[in-house]
Amino acid sequence: IFSGMWDSLKWKALGTIQHVYGAQHPPFDPLLHGTLIKPGSKPPTTPVKLKKVSTFQEFESNTSDAWDLGDDDDELLAIAAENLNTEVVMETAHKVIQNHSKLQEQHKFQEEHLQEEKQVESAELSSVACGDNRLVKSVSEGHTSSSSDNASENSCMQRSQSLPQTSTPPLVSGMADYNTSVTPALTEREASRLDKFKQLLAGPNTDLEELRKLSWSGIPKRVRPIAWKLLSGYLPANVDRRESTLQRKRKEYFAFVEQYYDSRNDENHQDTYRQIHIDIPRMSPEVLRLQPKVTEIFERILFIWAIRHPASGYVQGINDLVTPFFIVFVCEYIEEEVVENFDVSSLPEEVLQNIEADSYWCMSKLLDGIQDNYTFAQPGIQKKVKMLEELVSRIDEQVHRHLDQHEVKYLQFAFRWMNNLLMREVPLRCTIRLWDTYQSEPEGFSHFHLYVCAAFLVRWRKEILEEKDFQELLIFLQNLPTVHWGNEEISVLLAEAYRLKFAFADAPNHYKK
Repeated sequence: IFSGMWDSLKWKALGTIQHVYGAQHPPFDPLLHGTLIKPGSKPPTTPVKLKKVSTFQEFESNTSDAWDLGDDDDELLAIAAENLNTEVVMETAHKVIQNHSKLQEQHKFQEEHLQEEKQVESAELSSVACGDNRLVKSVSEGHTSSSSDNASENSCMQRSQSLPQTSTPPLVSGMADYNTSVTPALTEREASRLDKFKQLLAGPNTDLEELRKLSWSGIPKRVRPIAWKLLSGYLPANVDRRESTLQRKRKEYFAFVEQYYDSRNDENHQDTYRQIHIDIPRMSPEVLRLQPKVTEIFERILFIWAIRHPASGYVQGINDLVTPFFIVFVCEYIEEEVVENFDVSSLPEEVLQNIEADSYWCMSKLLDGIQDNYTFAQPGIQKKVKMLEELVSRIDEQVHRHLDQHEVKYLQFAFRWMNNLLMREVPLRCTIRLWDTYQSEPEGFSHFHLYVCAAFLVRWRKEILEEKDFQELLIFLQNLPTVHWGNEEISVLLAEAYRLKFAFADAPNHYKK
């Protein structure tokens, strides 16, 4: 039925823009939904199978640098002489996750200790201010210098409240270096990783396989723009060809703009353009999206993509996928550590054109691998949500059964996870870190993302099991408390996702019941 309907629609779709579907309320076709996963069908497998290895060192080199050994991970080397199998890999990943958790607790203790010191300093500053008769007025103008102690204490308190307080930089406004600490100074390990990237990128022909292995654990901010362009396939590995490729592709993009953008108000296209114009103010980050220049750039990118991809057209959710590329490529031209309040219009027009064209082509490369997510009825997303449900039922039956008992359907919360690639669930800095790994993985955005979503859901098992009401469960799943998440949490999430992928991706008998 679906095939016949699609055949009748596809010729009509050519050269036109399809209807816009909502990102938060997916189109639901009972016939399609009921036949997403046929009995006996096999889930997709990773295109590259891991060869059998016998030592931990060989395993580590073959797993895209899934995690780096830290100072507390020396005991992991004890398995070096064992024959590696699934159980060993899962145990190893579990130990890595435990070590990350310990480090996170240590960081939290240090932050609390630092906060206590700041409070002590603030109290001392307040007492000094209260002791200075020139700074503090008495509570009443009629009071003399022999005011009571209570009045003096009240005056001191009022003054201390008006003193400037030392504030901690908010974690949520993180467009600072997404893969480093809050301070701009690099640690010894970060400096060493940056040197590795620079050496790899300095050669006449960049080894893309080595770049993927090195990038799996995160890319330093300084080299992220060039690394993303290489990993996405936008730039060639040969250094001598890169400049000519950039000039040609940028010229080609603006030829599209000249050819198509004036048609945005035509009858056939005005609905698409209107929806893009409505969706852009909903994007993140808040400050950048309100800049007229940013709005103008995003409208062109999204409209040109929709015109050139009539099979899907523009769908809500695609607008979010421009943001990470745009932010990363802006950072290529500025020195600011935090670009949240940066005035994009202050950049030269030529630079803005370069950023716009590069963002368009890299977003197009990403969407090429997941375009079935955005075609009519969005079958790719509905299929992935069904696969997520089956996977969770295998890895955490208690969570799966709890959701089922309270009639919470995976499509009600996980549709957005697939449609927006978790961009609405985690801060932008976390999305950029995730994309470092996604671009290092074979089919990272289409296949590995499934395991990240599974790990992400199970991460909240305690909170999920505590909720005993359909409405409360759904509200929680649609508003997960990740506002303070950073590199530590994403590293743990990716390690767990990798463990799940290794255990299930090439094991269909374990994947399905």
